[in-house]
Amino acid sequence: MIRPVAPVIGYACGVFDMFHIGHLNLLQRARAHCDHLIVGVTSDALAAQRKGQRPVASEAERMAIVAALRCVDQVVAQTDMDKFRACERLGYHRLFVGDDWQGHPDWVALEAQLAQVGAQVIYFPYTKEVSSTQLRAYLDRMEGV
Repeated sequence: MIRPVAPVIGYACGVFDMFHIGHLNLLQRARAHCDHLIVGVTSDALAAQRKGQRPVASEAERMAIVAALRCVDQVVAQTDMDKFRACERLGYHRLFVGDDWQGHPDWVALEAQLAQVGAQVIYFPYTKEVSSTQLRAYLDRMEGV
């Protein structure tokens, strides 16, 4: 008798502020590479700590937007940047991230750490044409007009 293969659990995380096509591209690509996609939405506090300002949309609003997507199976709050601890907690097999991080020493180290527990990092093309940071800068400039 052939045992069925366990479902592949994927994980992607981010702030997902001012949701845009780059966010959608990442999440749809991620879902195509796993059976169950968990998305970590960065908490307001962590986003403020990391970026020096709070997101435009609240944590609850960002989580609701991401949860409404067909490609997303589960949404959790991301309250720290420890992707290995997230793997231990959520049991994911694949971590999805933009290729702008590929080759960065922190991510190379994380790849090795995750490999020890049978998980891997998969990089997808970063959508350079748009980012929440760019959108926020544009809105800030428009306020002065």
